[in-house]
Amino acid sequence: MRILVTGGAGFIGSNFIRHMLASHKDIEIINFDKLTYAGNLENLRDIDNDSRYSFVKGDICDQQKVEETIARLGCSGMVVNFAAETHVDRSILSAGSFVNTDVYGTYVLLEAVKKFSISRYLHISTDEVYGSTDSGSFTEESTLSPNSPYAASKAGGDLIVRAYHKTFGLPVIITRSSNNYGPYQYPEKLIPLFITNLLEGKKVPLYGDGKNVRDWLYVTDNCEAIDLVLSKGKDGEIYNIGGGNERQNIEISKFILKEIGVGEEMIEKVSDRPGHDRRYSVDCSKVKKLGWKPRTAFDSGLKTTIEWYKHNKTWWKQIKEKQKEFKDFYKQWYKK
Repeated sequence: MRILVTGGAGFIGSNFIRHMLASHKDIEIINFDKLTYAGNLENLRDIDNDSRYSFVKGDICDQQKVEETIARLGCSGMVVNFAAETHVDRSILSAGSFVNTDVYGTYVLLEAVKKFSISRYLHISTDEVYGSTDSGSFTEESTLSPNSPYAASKAGGDLIVRAYHKTFGLPVIITRSSNNYGPYQYPEKLIPLFITNLLEGKKVPLYGDGKNVRDWLYVTDNCEAIDLVLSKGKDGEIYNIGGGNERQNIEISKFILKEIGVGEEMIEKVSDRPGHDRRYSVDCSKVKKLGWKPRTAFDSGLKTTIEWYKHNKTWWKQIKEKQKEFKDFYKQWYKK
């Protein structure tokens, strides 16, 4: 089995590559990554010497580079596309790169999949394309109502994938997962940002009233679901993947504070994010029918994550040192 993983140096992509190499002996993985600010080959340093793994530096918007790499797969090969701009706050600051990567980059990949008759293209999306809901859960048939430039760019990519299946018969599948957490997550997202801030003796910036709800999914559980969908999913279908762990952001904050041993005075209430969705929730019945269910209880998964960041300070401190541009943006935001 030969697989091209785009965006494999990122958080979920790197965990997926590690999972696939550990779970499948007869496999070859090509990691295709542009190495933007969130792409980090240190995430995969432990598999550098695995002969089944190779790395290609490239942008999914670069048609020539994409075609050169996908041509290596052969018609039995597969593509799993994690490559995307993903941070909502950054999309509010600068939406253009999101549209370029998440929409145009998806188009470039699909054209190459069509040209070289690749056997399967799996598109990694997000529950945020459905928008916010006060009650109930979104199914795969729910209307797309994205509320941020990030979510809109991902919805645009999803629709192009769907169109290429309907128009050209491409063997595509889409997965839409809830909020992932775990080791190697870039420390601008809520959980790693709060953990690392507290380990540095800094306060944690909590948006608004802190009652926004997210469904949290441990990253390795998501990787197992994607692996299953890749082998057993049906062409043209969408599969929601959720952890079944809905929590308010204030609950997450207090849990992390307690585990690190500091008080609630370390929470700094800040102005809410523009267009901040109140609640995400997805119905995962469809993927569960394939035989998947999340294995990681939220409390234990979050404790494991906290311990990982405690013991890997060199990894995240190097990253946070390079974040001055984004920190300045946050400072301006909080003053509003």
